[in-house]
Amino acid sequence: MVCVMIYCVKDIEKQLKQAIEKSKMSRYQIAKEAGLSEAQLSYFVNGHRTLTLPAAAKLAKVLGLELRPTNKKER
Repeated sequence: MVCVMIYCVKDIEKQLKQAIEKSKMSRYQIAKEAGLSEAQLSYFVNGHRTLTLPAAAKLAKVLGLELRPTNKKER
């Protein structure tokens, strides 16, 4: 079960990073709208830090993504 949860976290991080890179907004704009510091966003994008779940949810919302639970059957 732990491996599945780690996989999910890594998948979420990957999707968020891809959305940031594809976004037409600057990292500054993304961070500001998500309520994050530029440094926090930069550390995340560069793989030096992870985000808390609330921060990831705010970032996802700014990027037009949604964090939601899934059933095992959906995977």
